[in-house]
Amino acid sequence: MRARIGLWGLALGLWAIAVPPQAVARDLTVGVEAIDYSPIYAWRDGQFVGAAREILDAFAQANGHRLIFRPLPVKRLLAELIHGGIDLKFPDSPDWQPAVRLGATLSYSAPVFAYIDGTVVRSDRVGQGAEAVRTLGTVAGFTPFSWKSRVEVGSVELKENPGFEPLLRQVLAGRIDGAYVNVAVAHHMAASLPGGQGGLSYDPDLPHISDSYRLSSRVAPEIVAEFDAWLAANQGVVAAIVARTGAEAGLKGAR
Repeated sequence: MRARIGLWGLALGLWAIAVPPQAVARDLTVGVEAIDYSPIYAWRDGQFVGAAREILDAFAQANGHRLIFRPLPVKRLLAELIHGGIDLKFPDSPDWQPAVRLGATLSYSAPVFAYIDGTVVRSDRVGQGAEAVRTLGTVAGFTPFSWKSRVEVGSVELKENPGFEPLLRQVLAGRIDGAYVNVAVAHHMAASLPGGQGGLSYDPDLPHISDSYRLSSRVAPEIVAEFDAWLAANQGVVAAIVARTGAEAGLKGAR
């Protein structure tokens, strides 16, 4: 009898080793960018809000997790992910700062939002080409990768700004030639600026990047896998949130 119990215990132990760990309900710290990136996400009045918050909350509620959102400067967020200071990071992409990611084992979810990072100019300057852009504005911490070669040779000067609204105001005023921004964010913010709607336009002929925002983790790959499964099973929920919030506004027909 003891032998049978011993064999049964051994079998259970081997089964536990063979079966991959499953995510269990828990508290999770999500590192987010401490900026206003509406309508996709924003840190406002001590709260993380926007389409990303709605999607992450829906996932957490379905799986019993409690999410604790921690706002961090853009430049610090990746370091916190790599060193384990946060459980999850949103948004993320394996293509951002690849040199910093070397040697780090990170897990990335399937795409959550599609986006275009491109150049917004005054509408009367659309079609003038990259040679007409001598000063390019960016939000502090963001790198305009598609303009990298022109910046390196000195044909384009970068000017950082702490936020998107003042950045777009500078474009409208002619103080900078263009702003390298997320197209959906620019579309949303231009509508609230005097002269912004109709006065600012995304120029698809200027350098730009099309990619997707993802959820990432170093310490909790099982949560990323669980999130992927939830995304696959709730495509309608995600699509409805994206459409209602305008998180991909301005992308249709853009290239």
